[in-house]
Amino acid sequence: MRLNLPGTLFLIALAILWEVTARLSPSPNFPAFSTVVVTLVTNFDVIAFETLQTLKRAVIGFLIALATMLPLGVFLGRVKAAGDIVEPVIEFIRPLPPIAMIPVAMIFLGIGDPARIAVVAYGCAFPILINAMEAVRGAHPMLGNVARSLRLTSAEQMRLIDLPAALPQIMAGVRISIATALLLSVVAEMLLAANGLGTFIVRAQERFQIAQNLAALLTIVILALIINALLEGADRKLLAWHHERHAAHHD
Repeated sequence: MRLNLPGTLFLIALAILWEVTARLSPSPNFPAFSTVVVTLVTNFDVIAFETLQTLKRAVIGFLIALATMLPLGVFLGRVKAAGDIVEPVIEFIRPLPPIAMIPVAMIFLGIGDPARIAVVAYGCAFPILINAMEAVRGAHPMLGNVARSLRLTSAEQMRLIDLPAALPQIMAGVRISIATALLLSVVAEMLLAANGLGTFIVRAQERFQIAQNLAALLTIVILALIINALLEGADRKLLAWHHERHAAHHD
């Protein structure tokens, strides 16, 4: 994994600036960076448990969206008639904010985990669906000729040709969806209180425990950085052929 040295140094500089500014500030509601880190360490067991709850909902919601929207996107991209029928419905629903769907999810699914997971799945669905559709539609026409020359069925063409060719753009949608899953999981926990980092943040805020609040936010930042690094590594391995071809075109 390549270390982004300028970015790392910038983050360290921001942490130092935070520490110095907090120590110079007279406000008791502005804890120093070191105080937040100590709070994170001392509350590690609690925060780790809440983090696992948040990640569980984010992962389940994302996997539901991936398992349903990826094949649907490839199908709608390949079968033009079906895409023309369904696309207006997609464009009608897509602008609705995922947070606005929480009351709807509560009506049909209650206030438990199914409602939270449904909101996450809804928010993750469209980046995957739209990117898959557009990637298949934008595939080189030669790929269709190859499929016909090999006498592939429509299902075989979508599985063996369309999906691999569209994978680079699909991965872009997947990365957006994973970030969205984490965000929506936290927000859904804030509004449908039970457990998780979102609920932890709300309760810390209600008790005016600013250091705990910021410790939870710092945990989310660390999670996001780890997830992004893992996704970059997976992208480089899974799409090595794509990156090599892209680099060759720029040589």
